[in-house]
Amino acid sequence: MMPTSTRVPHRVFGTSSSGNCHKVRMTLDILGVPYRWHEIDITKGETRTPEYLAMNPSGQVPLLQIDDHTWLPESNAIMCYLADGTHLWSGDRLQRARALQWMFFEQYSHEPCIAVARFIRTFLRQPDHPRLPELEKRGYQALDVMETHLSRAPFFAGEFSIADIALFAYTHKADEGGFELTAYPLVHAWLARCLAQPGTSEMPAPTA
Repeated sequence: MMPTSTRVPHRVFGTSSSGNCHKVRMTLDILGVPYRWHEIDITKGETRTPEYLAMNPSGQVPLLQIDDHTWLPESNAIMCYLADGTHLWSGDRLQRARALQWMFFEQYSHEPCIAVARFIRTFLRQPDHPRLPELEKRGYQALDVMETHLSRAPFFAGEFSIADIALFAYTHKADEGGFELTAYPLVHAWLARCLAQPGTSEMPAPTA
């Protein structure tokens, strides 16, 4: 059902309006790695088919197909795999650990608040959802942490890296989750620095 071409090293199964998927797209684009994008509509159950579950039993996107028999799920794991040995993931032991530190922060303290609030407001269209006040509180706390760090450094792990890509994806669309970024000038400036990197792009708007 979903064969991979031997002429293209990688194939990505993802949803374009998902920040986790966009992180993978940007990593590939920044590195100039050829790939084929297979758009997945989770609302139509396309991650729950037997064929898809055979590739990724968790039934989630994104999913990187490396070859005919090898698939790698989880956005940050995919980014680490793609960036290994490149300028996006420093060879310095501590800087690599710093990148992982911020990627863990993104998945534990940032994405569960900012991305979920965005999903509720933009995809579910439920601006009065009871979870939103707590999500907004925690999301602003994550933004506070980012603002504090950016007062000391232009990026999150030395030079521009996969740590910045991980945090960029949902931060630059935080307004869609109801987050006001005017109080975060350093985050604003960092977003601009990220967008200035060749291959970085804004995430497409969700389709109606």
